[in-house]
Formats: sequence, structure tokens, C-alpha cells
Amino acid sequence: MTGNLFARIRAAAPSRDRTFIETHDGRIITYGDLFDISGRYANVLCAAGVKFGDRVVVQVEKSPECVLLYLACLRLGAVYLPLNQAYTLAELDYFIGDSEPRMVVCAPEREAEIAALAQGLGVETTLTLGIDGETGSLIERAGGAPTDRDDVVCSPDDLAAILYTSGTTGRSKGAMLTHRNLQSNAETLKDIWHFTGDDVLLNALPIFHTHGLFVASNVTLMAGGSMIFLPRLDPELIFRFLPGSTTMMGVPTFYVRLLQDQRLSRETTAHIRLFVSGSAPLLAETHAEWQSRTGHAVLERYGMTETGMNTSNPYDGPRVAGSVGPPLPDVEIRVVDPETGVPLPNGEIGMIEVKGPNVFKGYWRMPEKTAAEFRPDGFFITGDLGIIDPQGYVSIVGRGKDLVISGGYNVYPKEVETEIDSIHGVDESAVFGVPHPDFGEGVTAVCTLKSGAALDEAQVLSHLAERLAKYKQPKRVLFVDALPRNTMGKVQKAVLRETYKGLYK
Repeated sequence: MTGNLFARIRAAAPSRDRTFIETHDGRIITYGDLFDISGRYANVLCAAGVKFGDRVVVQVEKSPECVLLYLACLRLGAVYLPLNQAYTLAELDYFIGDSEPRMVVCAPEREAEIAALAQGLGVETTLTLGIDGETGSLIERAGGAPTDRDDVVCSPDDLAAILYTSGTTGRSKGAMLTHRNLQSNAETLKDIWHFTGDDVLLNALPIFHTHGLFVASNVTLMAGGSMIFLPRLDPELIFRFLPGSTTMMGVPTFYVRLLQDQRLSRETTAHIRLFVSGSAPLLAETHAEWQSRTGHAVLERYGMTETGMNTSNPYDGPRVAGSVGPPLPDVEIRVVDPETGVPLPNGEIGMIEVKGPNVFKGYWRMPEKTAAEFRPDGFFITGDLGIIDPQGYVSIVGRGKDLVISGGYNVYPKEVETEIDSIHGVDESAVFGVPHPDFGEGVTAVCTLKSGAALDEAQVLSHLAERLAKYKQPKRVLFVDALPRNTMGKVQKAVLRETYKGLYK
């Protein structure tokens, strides 16, 4: 008996002629194509030296072929490592150097610079993958490869993927996710969200992180359903494909922007049975306005890179605005005193800790960091502050470590501050998040300058554009004479958040 996630996907698959993915421009990927093309890709990777346990770094635009490459890695027992396509070469240098992959797959237009970087870091093979299903060296090699491929027998605790999360010290951490982690979470979500082979999921999410790939794609695969694959959030495409969909998953930004469109109504959403939101808090007023306009209560859930999904508002039952619902059936959640780790009674705010088959194996090559984030009884310390009400519903009330979630993406201030502080003329900086009508939170920077220095907002932003992915770059850079500090000299980010809370109104 194998613990390979792909074996479960294979068992759940419908007939070969059923649609797995339909793209906005009319391309159809059937379940037969899923098996044939992923088999070809697996054979190409194997011929290039990729073997069990090897990492495959993938930085490409969203496409069906990218999902098929992920499935090919599962079949080989290789470790899939997706990266945001917005990452710069400076950022890629760290990810590739830290993960030591056997292969890098990138967009054709970036082949020269990324292949040179990868080779300098000891990676011999760089392949390319376009978004049209026809271009790229991976597709060219796959054209002559056989479709047959025996799936590797592996343990449920073997690695399936590594997803990097930004670190509060500026160093990103690779969360190691096993076949068991991904399978257990997908099967649970399929059941509690009532997914079946008749479902058509409208997927406008990126697929380099948990939400768009492991939640959306894996849940669809477990149900033997279909996806309409949109390249990004585009209201024109959303409204074009809503009538043929049954479900949609999005981040709060999706719902905010669609509420601004006059086409949103009970009629245009009549065919949808479920709207899901996650990756950032959905404001209660957004929840209420969406229900008023469409008749649908958005189902909000709570998860993170290290754990997949932890909680969910119920499919049948009250979906409470401002709450992320009770724990999933196979997940334990407790709220503890952040200082002592002692569990707190319901109704008190504390640190959220989680335990279950969804919880990751640890951080890649960071045993000390892994040990520090787990309690002796196996509970993972999330870093999120929350409260559990008498009905067992969890609400997130804050975050430790000053994490900013902007447009559904995690931004750790220390990483941005390090880049700003390296600019000639900057004395020090503080980065934090404040409410933003479109992104949930806007990344905001406040700086002090060295004596005699002359620097403006545009210069800072220009420097960061070459060093950080777009979503990490501040929406505004402000200058002050001094940063607010407490008696211990620590910068008071709570004061900054309060001072600038209306900046984006």
C-alpha cells in the first residue's frame, strides 16, 4: 500500500474524457490528458536525473501544465517547490541556494538569467514552461516521451512539497509538506464542503501557494471535479464564467472588487452553490454586503502555509461574519497564554496552536526553528492570536510578529525593513500594515533619515522594485523625525498602525 497522494488522485478520477481543466481561451485538459501528460513530464524529469526526494523549483506563470508538472513530481516522489513569479533574481538566489534542487523550471523569457543563476548554484538542469501548452523546453522534450509511468511507492510521511514562508528575521523558511498533510486536508475539505464530480470550481487564484494549488486543485481532484482556470482576478472573465461554475474560491480582494461591479447580483451568482474566502481576514461589512447583493453567505476559513486549512465555517449551519468557524473534524485547536503556553478557557484571547494530520513536518534544514515552533505534545504554535467562543467558533484577533497580509500574501516587515535600511541615507525604518480598501492591509513604511541625507518616496520605491516582489513593496513610504519607542527602546508598531490607520481611506 502506497502513501503517495497521486494514488488517491488516481482512485478518485472519473472517466478519461471528463474535463479536468478548462482555460479562459478554450483549451481543455481531460483526466486522460492529466495522466498522459503528467506521465510524460515525469519521464522527462527522470531522464534529467530527478529522483525520489529531489527538489524541483518551479517559477512560472499560471497554466494547466504547471499543475500537471506538480502531479508529475508526486508520481516520481520528487518534492515540488513553487515560487511566486514576481520574485527577483536576488530572492531566487536564496531559494535555489537553500533548497539545492535537482532542477529549476522557469518561464521561457527568463531562461538566460535564471539558468545562469542556477548553474552558479550547482543546478545543472534548467527547463522552461510557457503558458500556452506549446512552448518551453519541458513541453518539447515531453513530446517524445512515453505516457506510461509507474508511480513511486512512498510513505505518507515522505515530502510532497516545500513552500517557502517569509521569516521575521528576513530569512525565508521552507515548510516541508508531506503526502499525508496534503491528502488529509484535501479529503476533509472535500467532505465538509460537499464537493462532488459535478462541481466546477472557478479558480482565479495563483497556484504557487497553499490556497490556489493545494486547496483548490487538490480538493477538485479528490472529488473528480473540474476547474475553470483563469490567469488572474479579472472581473470580465469572472462574470463570463460564473454561469458555468458551481463554486469559487478567492481572497477578500476578490470579493471587494466584485462588489464594485454592477453586474454582481442574485441572478449572476444563481448557479453558484459555494463561495469560499481565505488567506486574509474578510471584513464583516464585506460579508454582509455580499450576502445582501447575492443571497450567498461567503464561507470563511483559516489556514496557513505550514498547516493547510485548520478551521472552516460550516457548509450547513451559521457562517458567522468575522469568524473562521470551528476546527476541521481531524484538527485540534487550542488557545494558550503566549508567555506560559498554558491553555486558556473559551472566551479568552491567546496564541492559537494546532495539531493534526495537516500540520507540516517542519522547516527545511532548520531543526532548531522547527523545535521552537512545536510544543512537546505536538501542537504547532501558529503565531496568530485568537479566541474561541462558546459554540467552538474561532476568531482571529491579531498576529504575533507583526505579519502583514496584503492581497492574500504574507509580508514579513523585517524583510522589507532590511532592504530599506540598506539604502544610502536611511537611518532606520519600520514596516507595518494598516487597513486598505482593496488589499485588506497595505504595506506601509515609515523612515528616518541620516543627518544631511536627501531622499524621497519615489527613490525608495525605485530601489525596492529591484529587490522585492511587487506584493512586498510598500504602498506608501513616509518620513518622520523619529520612530515611536517604548521605555525599552522597541519601536511601537501599534502606535504607528493607530497613527496611520486612515492612510488609505
